[in-house]
Amino acid sequence: MNGVSDWIWRSRRIRVNDFSYFRKEFTVVGELESARLCVSAHHYVQVYVNGDRVGGFGTPAPTDPWKRKLYTEHEIAGLLLKGANCITADAHYLGGGGQNAVDGRPGFRLELHLTYANGKKAVVKTDTSWLALAEMPHRTGTPYQQNRKISAVEDYDARKWQETWRYAGSGHALGTVKVKKAKIGRDEWPMFRQAIPEGAIEEELPLQKLRLPAGTHEDEEMPQVFDAGRIVSGWPKFKLKGIAGATIRLRYSEDLDVDGRVKHNVCNENSAFYYDQYTMRGSPMEEWQPSFAYKAFRYVEVTGYPFPIESGHLTVCAAHTGMEDAGAFRCSDEHLNALYEACIRTQKNNMLGQIVDCPHREQAQYLADTDLQAETLLYNFDAAAILEKTLSDFADAQLEDGTFPFVAPTNYANPDFHIQIPEWDLHYATLLWKLYESTGRKALLETYYEPLRRMIGYFIDKLDPATGLVPLDKGWHISDWPYPSVEHAGEFLTVQQIKLLQALRIASQAAALIGEQKDRACYLEWAERLLDNIVKQLYDEQSGRFKDSSDAAQAHQGVTAIALYADAVPEKDRERAIGYVADKPWECRTVLSLPLLRMLFDNGREAEAFAILSRRAYPGWGYMIAQGAKTMWEGWEDIESHSHAWNGYPARLLQEYVVGIRSEAPGFRKAVIRPYFPESLTFAEAKVWTVQGSLSAGWERLSDGAIRVTASIPPEIEARVEVRLSQTTAVVKLGPGEHDMRFK
Repeated sequence: MNGVSDWIWRSRRIRVNDFSYFRKEFTVVGELESARLCVSAHHYVQVYVNGDRVGGFGTPAPTDPWKRKLYTEHEIAGLLLKGANCITADAHYLGGGGQNAVDGRPGFRLELHLTYANGKKAVVKTDTSWLALAEMPHRTGTPYQQNRKISAVEDYDARKWQETWRYAGSGHALGTVKVKKAKIGRDEWPMFRQAIPEGAIEEELPLQKLRLPAGTHEDEEMPQVFDAGRIVSGWPKFKLKGIAGATIRLRYSEDLDVDGRVKHNVCNENSAFYYDQYTMRGSPMEEWQPSFAYKAFRYVEVTGYPFPIESGHLTVCAAHTGMEDAGAFRCSDEHLNALYEACIRTQKNNMLGQIVDCPHREQAQYLADTDLQAETLLYNFDAAAILEKTLSDFADAQLEDGTFPFVAPTNYANPDFHIQIPEWDLHYATLLWKLYESTGRKALLETYYEPLRRMIGYFIDKLDPATGLVPLDKGWHISDWPYPSVEHAGEFLTVQQIKLLQALRIASQAAALIGEQKDRACYLEWAERLLDNIVKQLYDEQSGRFKDSSDAAQAHQGVTAIALYADAVPEKDRERAIGYVADKPWECRTVLSLPLLRMLFDNGREAEAFAILSRRAYPGWGYMIAQGAKTMWEGWEDIESHSHAWNGYPARLLQEYVVGIRSEAPGFRKAVIRPYFPESLTFAEAKVWTVQGSLSAGWERLSDGAIRVTASIPPEIEARVEVRLSQTTAVVKLGPGEHDMRFK
């Protein structure tokens, strides 16, 4: 945006959950070379040019507008006519002090930069010459789905709408008012072009109609319940014969009650307002879908429509940020294939406009969740931009003392959401490093070094003089989650110290790469000193394992596992500690299971790691699949969110360790294919995303006992295959192109 436009709204009054419908006619006076449309709103907008919708969903992606307000850009010359044209826009202001958005102020902004073939230029821009619809189909002030206020009921009255509004010359048939300048200065919010793709509908899923118990159909609401077969992030869409004045309510849930109807809940939280509704105008056929919010559900209950809804007349639009699938995994075990697919579906359910933990109850961007989700996202999508958005949003939300709110963007001043998780702050470092290693972009380190430095500085300032460790502090402390068994006793938690150690090492490496040599040495010294204090205060030399915390009596498997993964166990005791972790029954939850599995795979304990990944009994991911889950639960228990993306990293581990595709240099400039051959598998193959292009590999057992390994290596990647045979390891260097090898 060039800054020539104004922010506008239909009035200067600020209402929560408000809408505004805008309209502007203009004239194209010659042959166009280009027509660049730039659009923004707070919070969301959908734009139409001569009746054709431009752009995607969830636009613009949420940010703190005082730090950065995003806009989208489109080339629309192909939609414009010589002569009269019309742009309309429907905008939604959420407001309400919700958990996952910054209230800001309601506003809509647009610039259309026209360049004619003869070199002349013109601009159509938002100002007070635009018109707004006086009486809108969307009702203002409808309830939010829950106290988090992340989504509101869309209540749409089709009797207040005429399609002529979207076309030149006919819009004044509806009542209009002149717009007002919004309470946002032209230069008050820094404007940035949105780097991530807009939300897109990946597919429309058919719904299976469920039979309700006898007598239910006599209810005056005429309930009709439909099943998508899995949890879908998006919205329903119907096409039905119109009945004037009939109000159709679409209620959503993951679950059904004992009577076969949709529960009034959002996951494990009660909600009377998890629905949208539409009042029909009485046309022969009416089609509608909610416009401004996405929900996540398996079941849809339709009430208020007096006739049976036939198959195909109600579908579900599955939507997510428009990143194409770039990864794959397949093997001889269909259970593992189902696990991979469930992980990928769950990632898609949780990335519309930003990376979120779950797409229904919270829709919130957390640092730890994004860090865990980055594992699978970076191997299966071109996800660098949307992951960088998490870093950017938390940099914008960083508090004066260097810590972060528990989610970002957020209304942190709201007492209900004035929450912090110190351990989650430290994931800023590991997320940044994963993104750097995946892309090789040193500019990422330069951009986000200062927020990293300030965050680590807070923890250094808090170090206890007597122990040299970080004590319990403000916020809610988490070593593992959900329903963890790590013992929090005493002032010093071992997992928090280990995560700070990892962050200090990352800061030292980042400083070296961007030329901050003094900082490099300083952070390395802090890391060495902290490691000495961790071992001195929290390590039990007699047993060869770490205590959970300073006053804890137990030594949790995951605590020693993350210490091993961070190379914090004394070298002389390393093998003993690995044996303790590997032989102990699995007790880690989602957060600590990732370092546990990586440590096992990296230290010759592939069999134990694979046994955890492939097990079908409780607890674990395979147990979810065995129960029929097609998306991943929040934890092992079937009691909360059933589409929680941080539990999706097994997809990456299958690609990285079973097929064996691993990066050995930033930006995947070097790669190794080091497969693991479980006795239960006869073949496994995978494809992963890299900045150099897709890299694929696979292996299979041949009838003569040999192993066949195939690989497809993009240009610019230096690769090799390492196959461990009975007594030796065979190593073969690979150039770009296709490879087919046999080992025995």
